[in-house]
Amino acid sequence: MFFEQFSFDPRIIAGIKTAGYTKPTPIQQQAIPIVLKRRDILGLAQTGTGKTAAFILPILQLLNINPMHQIRALIIVPTRELAEQIHQTVIVLGKNTHVRSATIYGGVSKGPQLKSLRRGMDIIVACPGRLLDLLNSNTIDLSHVEVLVLDEADQMCDMGFLPDIRRILKRVPVQRQILFFAATMPDEIRSLAESILKDPVTVQIGMIAPTKTVSHALYPVPQLLKTALVTTLLRQLNSDRILIFTRTKHRARNLAHKLEIEGFRTSALQGNMSQNQRQGALDGFRKGKYDILVATDIAARGIDVTDISHVINFDMPDTVDAYIHRIGRTGRAQATGKAFTFCVSDDGGMIRNIEKVLGTKIERERLPGFDYGTRTPGSHPQQNRRNQPRHTYSNSGRDRSRNPKTHAAKVKTV
Repeated sequence: MFFEQFSFDPRIIAGIKTAGYTKPTPIQQQAIPIVLKRRDILGLAQTGTGKTAAFILPILQLLNINPMHQIRALIIVPTRELAEQIHQTVIVLGKNTHVRSATIYGGVSKGPQLKSLRRGMDIIVACPGRLLDLLNSNTIDLSHVEVLVLDEADQMCDMGFLPDIRRILKRVPVQRQILFFAATMPDEIRSLAESILKDPVTVQIGMIAPTKTVSHALYPVPQLLKTALVTTLLRQLNSDRILIFTRTKHRARNLAHKLEIEGFRTSALQGNMSQNQRQGALDGFRKGKYDILVATDIAARGIDVTDISHVINFDMPDTVDAYIHRIGRTGRAQATGKAFTFCVSDDGGMIRNIEKVLGTKIERERLPGFDYGTRTPGSHPQQNRRNQPRHTYSNSGRDRSRNPKTHAAKVKTV
């Protein structure tokens, strides 16, 4: 199947070709015709399966018929990073149309956002907090909204946005099309979907679990040796794009600093950073300035870099859903990836829950050459990672060869 079969406007087809898309993914094949018929959707799919284009393309088609530069499509997302990612997708896919898009989120000045609204926008991609702020000050008009998208609805629930979502729903027209997308369906989200969707078509792609292109391994280790273990592991991995997750902002900042001292090209991404700092870290990771990004869970929904080869859970996530979304940053666009999780003695319950979702027992690994005693292995702070010889390491313990590749990150917004 090809995108031409959806009878898109030629200008949208041109945008699809510019984006480098060839064939629609399974969720795009199923969702696009439903959206074009103006039906409500309950979309369930793993991260990295193409959900964004599944709703952006038909929205562009519907709005391009008669652009009015009034807010006719509202897309609500949990994080600023995801808002910018979706906005860039609109820009690329809709570059040949007259459809205008803007982002609305906190942490930055309202001035440029208000200026964009005064110019007249067709699509707004917004985070709930700033959107409510503008609604309460009567500086944004949602009375013309025809399509409402709730993307990553389960994450918005996890972040405490559910009351805000309900307030926003009261400010949009009763007659509207709702596109509801999530990777997991906790009870609160299922209840919200049932209360706002009208005769929805359910589109589910595979199990709500990490993609099969990702392999998993557990590394039991005492808490005090985690930093030493991750440093040794990074020196052995044949990879240039690694994402590390920590549980707290403080730990993300400190770990990134320690890895930088060890000679790794590293940056942090966490909630205490300004928007410019966060964007700089994410752009640096995408463009190859940094090989390693140490992030908290807030970043899990906004990183769309196709060649992340490894996700390392420095800390065990709090929920199975968080594990799924972290791991979803690798193995994207049908590429393969590896997920390594450091675990301590108290993590047994969460491990069992994750294994239940995966349907298999996760292999326990010990890193060759690492001292698991109480003594922290020595490091070489002055040795730059780029000048070090590459070692071979694999999840199974067997050596594998490394094919030469460029260090530039290949970014594809889907």
